[in-house]
Amino acid sequence: MTIEGVAPATDAAGDYLLVLSCPDRPGIVHAVSGFLVRHGGNILESQQFSDRLSGRFFMRIDFNVTGPVDATVLREDFAEVARDFAMEYEVWESAAPYRTLLMVSRQLHCLNDLLFRTSTGALQIEIPAVVSNHRDAEALVRSYGIDFHHVPVTPDTKADAEARLMGLVDDLGVHLVVLARYMQVLSDDLCKRLSGRAINIHHSFLPSFKGARPYHQAFDRGVKLVGATAHYVTGDLDEGPIIEQDVIRVDHTYDQDHLVAAGRDVEAQVLSRAVRWHSQSRVLLNGDRTVVFR
Repeated sequence: MTIEGVAPATDAAGDYLLVLSCPDRPGIVHAVSGFLVRHGGNILESQQFSDRLSGRFFMRIDFNVTGPVDATVLREDFAEVARDFAMEYEVWESAAPYRTLLMVSRQLHCLNDLLFRTSTGALQIEIPAVVSNHRDAEALVRSYGIDFHHVPVTPDTKADAEARLMGLVDDLGVHLVVLARYMQVLSDDLCKRLSGRAINIHHSFLPSFKGARPYHQAFDRGVKLVGATAHYVTGDLDEGPIIEQDVIRVDHTYDQDHLVAAGRDVEAQVLSRAVRWHSQSRVLLNGDRTVVFR
């Protein structure tokens, strides 16, 4: 499989990524190495993992080619190797940015963090637009020179709103959708259409607190750990394949506001790491789990 919309290289030399997964069997590394040798490839970074439970093999290679070749040629030439080993694979320029659509509601901490990190070059993404069911984020988004789309959602307009969202994904050539505290449940159909290319963030508490004001519920129970989980979006609410998690310790000195602030910090950090790893093709789906080549 390939990422559509990523422009092929135009230079005679460049760095490329090859990411693949397939049923595990002897000869995979030899075949991949042979492909690189034929194209004069020099390996800059290589990571691999063989999952004995699923019987699948995963690999990510960052390599340099000095000859007259581009990502399209490499992708087409690798197809024969991929067929022999029933591989799912991607080949493209290692520096090609993911076009990323951000979605948000009224809590802006994750959105603000992603916008800032992108503006400084810390994330390998391009943000063509931000979608929100409220207007709270409009001024912030436009201050970065990014298009803002207000798409209200009600029970009566949900289908139309999701159709408009997918229209933006298609029209803007979006590779990744990030729910940066977007407080609407996506339909099963939309989750399927965005499978493997939509990331969500949510708080993580033990015990679990759902519904409104979870941090205030956590305060009432005297929690000692505040955490966050970034995962791929599926039809099972907040139960998609996990990409990254983290926790910070809190204590009795934290009131409700301090607990909320601590939660916002860890949510922003976890989501930014998940987006960075995905955009660098370091995350591969393995059934209901993920392989993350950090």
